[in-house]
Amino acid sequence: MSTNIIDPNSWIDKYSDYLFNYTVVRVDDKEIAQDLVQETFFAGLKSMKNFKGEATERTWLISILKRKIIDHYRKINSNKGKAEVRVNYVNDGESEGDWLEERVADPFDQNAENEIENKELGTAIHNCLDKLPEKQARIFDMKTIQGFDTEAICNEFDITASNLWVIIHRARTSMAECLKKNWF
Repeated sequence: MSTNIIDPNSWIDKYSDYLFNYTVVRVDDKEIAQDLVQETFFAGLKSMKNFKGEATERTWLISILKRKIIDHYRKINSNKGKAEVRVNYVNDGESEGDWLEERVADPFDQNAENEIENKELGTAIHNCLDKLPEKQARIFDMKTIQGFDTEAICNEFDITASNLWVIIHRARTSMAECLKKNWF
């Protein structure tokens, strides 16, 4: 049962200063911070029906804001095509400022070669998975690839958590050896 309620009429009074301070530290621009907080409130209004009441109203708004900040940086980096690396330099214990050290590749800029390489790696992983004993392969797949909970896997296979981790360790070792032979 949800214990927290949502009251958008009080958001500006209750949370705007906190959300603004949270944002301005992360984006270092007051206008952008104001825009992101405003976008957060708007997104909150649009998705009020999704508020389950399991978290506080403030925590829920912060989670929306975090996604807005991430989207902001993704948009900037996709527009640049490259990300700038800034380095703070210090002289005699006092911060002198920052300077542009280098440009690094945009991690969101995937090219066709990377895509082909990822497909080949995926195929190699599945081929190696097929070489594992059936129970080991299923447990490895459920835990590592599908992300199942330890307890759920233990219940399904009627094994202890310790046994699960031994099986996972053996599977990882076998997978690493197989990939070393067949992929690298």
